[in-house]
Amino acid sequence: MPPSPAIPHGVQATSLADILERVLDKGLVIAGDIKICLADIELLNIKIRLLVASVEKAKEMGIDWWQSDPALSSKARTMEEENRVLRARLDRLEARLDGEGRQA
Repeated sequence: MPPSPAIPHGVQATSLADILERVLDKGLVIAGDIKICLADIELLNIKIRLLVASVEKAKEMGIDWWQSDPALSSKARTMEEENRVLRARLDRLEARLDGEGRQA
């Protein structure tokens, strides 16, 4: 009896690099919420969001939080410091105006 011809398989071998490339190209979102309540009082609310995508894909989807996060962006840290200084200055000016208004 002659050997039977090889049967083609519908399953292809995929490398980890191929899978990672597909995930980064398309994006992968994992989301979950955890709430702990006692007698209708919310004690704890944890929201977990995980997005795995390339930077380009994330920007395409309108996600760019890392650009304004002070922990990740030196520009954002500079802006945060400027805002802190301006708020303190505004508070001093308002206090001075409030003091002058009482004297009048």
